Amino acid sequence: MNYILFDGAFRDQLLPFTFTKPVADLRIGILSIREKWERYLQTTTTTITQEYLSDKWPMVELEENILINAAFCPSPSLVEQVKQLKPNEVLVHEEEYIAFWTREDEEVILENLNPVHVKEEPLFIAHTWDIFKKNAKAITEDFNLLTQGRTSEKIPHSVYCENPDLVFVEEGAQLNNASLNTKDGPIYIGKNAEIMENSAIRGPFALCENATVKMGSKIYGATTIGPYCKVGGEVNNSVMMGYSNKGHDGFLGNSVLGEWCNLGADTNNSNLKNNYAEVRLWDYETERFAKTGLQFCGLMMGDHSKCAINTMFNTGTVVGVSSNIFGAGFPRNFVPSFTWGGNQGTTTYQTKKSFEVCEIVMKRRNITFTEEDQAILEAVFEQTKKYRRD
Repeated sequence: MNYILFDGAFRDQLLPFTFTKPVADLRIGILSIREKWERYLQTTTTTITQEYLSDKWPMVELEENILINAAFCPSPSLVEQVKQLKPNEVLVHEEEYIAFWTREDEEVILENLNPVHVKEEPLFIAHTWDIFKKNAKAITEDFNLLTQGRTSEKIPHSVYCENPDLVFVEEGAQLNNASLNTKDGPIYIGKNAEIMENSAIRGPFALCENATVKMGSKIYGATTIGPYCKVGGEVNNSVMMGYSNKGHDGFLGNSVLGEWCNLGADTNNSNLKNNYAEVRLWDYETERFAKTGLQFCGLMMGDHSKCAINTMFNTGTVVGVSSNIFGAGFPRNFVPSFTWGGNQGTTTYQTKKSFEVCEIVMKRRNITFTEEDQAILEAVFEQTKKYRRD
């Protein structure tokens, strides 16, 4: 059987992160959603996504296919129901379509299919804030998936750990004189990752492959530090997707950072309004600030965006793709993609200059900034023109 992950109805509610990648390639827990499905299904997947993303993430259709809504994370029960789908059936949760069976080049009208309801409440992301809000459950499920039947590397004697059974250390990881508290959830330390001395970490926590926790860091769950990220200072209930840096002191809470982001030293975000009111967040679909139902909500920063030292982000700030923020005072609660500047004035961050930075930054991780990457960012630049003031 051929499995295809499609973006689905939640794609626009997951911007700015889905400007630059399909929903399937967002990270929640330890793994990306695609990595979860491929481990459970034990096969590779392809993608139905936006046209400008499809050169990098193409779709491959075979004679028989099952299409899966990528906003839904797999579980043993859900995977079993997906595998058992028959022609003319669609797997549903409430009013949302999860998966359906189709033949090559067949036009499917989902409303005409026979609904099959999920047997248990699925884990899915319908909004950007779900990525941190539901991260505790996602880390626990991924921890069980990745560690089942395997033995952890030894935890060094210098590391304080209350319950070693809930800590899994992959090959090549380094830990030195740190504190690991698993009272509220497991701790996963990925291959070749490093936790430097005097760091204090509470689970649920995931440190992915080749990521680094700097000296003296304080990290509260549920937090994910994606592959090749560097993190320092104080972090609470946040997700860094990958290849991003928060390498110095400063607070990051109830936040999500995309890939290739960088927070300057002593950058802080607020995650609670002074009046304790519900946080509103910029909604790309309605083009206005919308209620989140959350009291705690911090920073949402799209891929390739960066900020200078001592930057202060207000509660519920959304930063688009490839923006460069600097200057005194709080930036606006919505910073459009390709913005250059801050509270005292902004201009358009032209693609030529942006691409020069992308190439240098990615080269440091031995990754090439390709023509496909450039074309994606050019498409994002055009799509987001209407949000920029100049």
